[in-house]
Amino acid sequence: MVAAKLFGTSGIRGKIGSEVTCELALNVGKSLASYLGNKGTVVIGFDTRTTNEMLDQAICAGLLESGVNVVKIGMVPTPLVGYATEKLDADAGIMLTASHNPSQYNGIKLWNKNGMAYTSSQEAEIENIYNNKLYKSVTWDKVGSISVNEEIKARYIDDLVNMVDIKPGLKVVIDCASGAGSEISPLVFRKAGCEVTTLNSQPDGFFPGRNPEPNAENLQNLMKTVVAIGADLGIAHDGDADRMITVDENGNISPFDSLLALISKEFDGDIVTTVDAGLCMDESVKGEVLRTPVGDVNVAEVIIEKNAAFGGEPSGTWLHPDFCMCPDGILSGLRMAELVSKKGKLSELLLEIPSYPNIREKITCSKEAKIAVMTNMEELLKDAFDDIREINSIDGVRLTFEDDSWVLVRPSGTEDYVRITLESRDAKRAEELCEICKKIINDNI
Repeated sequence: MVAAKLFGTSGIRGKIGSEVTCELALNVGKSLASYLGNKGTVVIGFDTRTTNEMLDQAICAGLLESGVNVVKIGMVPTPLVGYATEKLDADAGIMLTASHNPSQYNGIKLWNKNGMAYTSSQEAEIENIYNNKLYKSVTWDKVGSISVNEEIKARYIDDLVNMVDIKPGLKVVIDCASGAGSEISPLVFRKAGCEVTTLNSQPDGFFPGRNPEPNAENLQNLMKTVVAIGADLGIAHDGDADRMITVDENGNISPFDSLLALISKEFDGDIVTTVDAGLCMDESVKGEVLRTPVGDVNVAEVIIEKNAAFGGEPSGTWLHPDFCMCPDGILSGLRMAELVSKKGKLSELLLEIPSYPNIREKITCSKEAKIAVMTNMEELLKDAFDDIREINSIDGVRLTFEDDSWVLVRPSGTEDYVRITLESRDAKRAEELCEICKKIINDNI
C-alpha cells in the first residue's frame, strides 16, 4: 500500500469529501500533537469556507485528545494566524484554508513559533507520523483545553497601520472575494487614512461575487470600479488574504512580475523570489536576487538563511520579514498604497520596470500522471532545443537560453496541472517556446 502524500506546495489541500475529510483533520491534529511532544499550545484560524467549522471541530478534537491546548481566533486571514502564533508565544499555528481554490476545496496549513510556515522537512515528519499512526492519546486528566482570543485581531490591525505612512485621502477599491480578508482589510486601510470602497467584502464561503483566485478573468468588476469612481488604486485578495494583486488607476491589472519588482526595489539588501519570477527582478533590485523552488515557505527559509530584506512570489504572495514571516496580502496592499501616495500613479511607476512578453499556461494532469510526465522532462526539453545556456532543476525544469529567454515546466503542488511559465524579449519567440513545451507535455501525458 502506497503511503498517503499529504502536503503539497502550500500545506494540505484537496476536495472536501474525497481528499480532505474530518477523519483526515482529526488525525492531522493527533499527528501535529505527537510532533509537539503531546504538549503545548496551538493557534487555530480559518477562512470563510462552509466546511471550516467541521474541520475545525475535528482537528481540535485530535489536538485535545493528544494533550495539546487550543487557542481559537476565529475567521481570520492567514497572515493573522502566523502573527498570532508568534505574538502569543504558541508552539504552532493552524490555518484551515484552500487559499485561491474554489469553494469545494479546503486545506490545512501549519505554522511555526516564528510565524513561518512549516518547512518540507517538518511536513515530512508530520506525514510519517500520520501514515504510520505514531500518534497517541493522553489520559482523561491530561487532555488539552480550549480558549478564545479576540484581542489579537485588534493588536494585528494596530501593528499593520503603524508599518506604513500613507498620505490621507488616497482612494482605494478593495476586493476581498468574500474571503478571510473581508472584515479586516477594509478596516485597516481606513485606519491607515485611505478612502475605501469595497467589493465582495461580505464573508461568504460560496464566493458568490467571484472566484477567489485574483487574476484578470476574476477581477473585471474591480477593474471597472476603479475607473468608474476615479480611484487611485485597486487591491484584490485571494480567499485567505495572504496574496495581493493591484489594479492601476486606469483599470489595468498589474503584471505580476513587474509588481513584485516594483516593491522589491524599495528595499535595500538581497531579495528572495522563486524560479518562476522574470528577468525584471534581476534588472530592478538593488541587491542580489536569490531564487528558490515555488512556495512561500521556500522563500521564507532563504530570507532567514541569508538575512534578506524582502521576498515574494509573482503570484502576489509577499513576505515582509520586518513584520512577520507569514505572507501578508494586507500589508502588501498597504505598502503599495504607501508607494502610490508618495510617488505617484501606479501605471507610471510600473513603466519604470522592464517588461517582456511572458506566458503562463497550465495543462490539466492528474496527480499520478504528473509524476510520470516529469520523470524524463529534462531530457525531453534538452532534446527539443539546441541553444540552452543553463538548466535549473530545483523545482521542475527551468531552461535559460542564449538570448536570455527562459521557460519553466513544473507540476503544480496544489492543483491537477503541469504549469508552463516562460519569458522572452521577443513575443514570437515566446509563442514558439510555449507551443513546443505544450506539445512535449501533451505527448507525454
